[in-house]
Amino acid sequence: MRTVDYRLNALVDAGLVETAPLAELARHAAENGATLIQYRDKYAKTRQMIERAVDIRKALEPTGVPLVVNDRVDVALAADAAGVHLGADDMEPETARRLLGPEAIIGLTVKNASDGARAAASPVDYACIGGVFHTLSKINADPPVGVEGFRALRRGLKSARPGLPVGAIAGIKLENVPELIAEGADGIAVISAIFHAPDVGQATRDFRRAIDMALANRAR
Repeated sequence: MRTVDYRLNALVDAGLVETAPLAELARHAAENGATLIQYRDKYAKTRQMIERAVDIRKALEPTGVPLVVNDRVDVALAADAAGVHLGADDMEPETARRLLGPEAIIGLTVKNASDGARAAASPVDYACIGGVFHTLSKINADPPVGVEGFRALRRGLKSARPGLPVGAIAGIKLENVPELIAEGADGIAVISAIFHAPDVGQATRDFRRAIDMALANRAR
């Protein structure tokens, strides 16, 4: 397993392709402060997903920012991505680790205490709690956990596995960053607040600055 800089996880969702090429959006976010890029695509065929993931990986190479693929271990392998982000219904982290190897980045979504216990006991490099707030970027059957729910889940993860980086996702706006970091988030995962902003670069810089300031304040 490897150390992951999870401060700002920018999710490049396939729906953004109508805005600009996904590889271009990913590179733009990486150049302006994103520390991890996640490619998420719920509808494309496997071949197209691999092609898109390869394009994104190549675009990110000059920046040094790693790419993880949402859900699809096969696509991550075929595209030579840095790793994968898994949900509750995806491949078991132990299997993904065996297939991807010890240096791959493997992340896991946490929506409840059971997910948290699974993350703490699994060979994963980070966990991401969510959805924290309501979001239009993804259809969620589960209600948002809110700040209080995030706090409780983060506390459980911290107790079970203190060194595991933990992020927050879903509906997060710039003004939410200080509170979530203060409640224990090590980073923030963002889609709309960056990629639907009038200036993607500026929005990314604003999030990165807010995250770094909040982390510094928490460390005092």
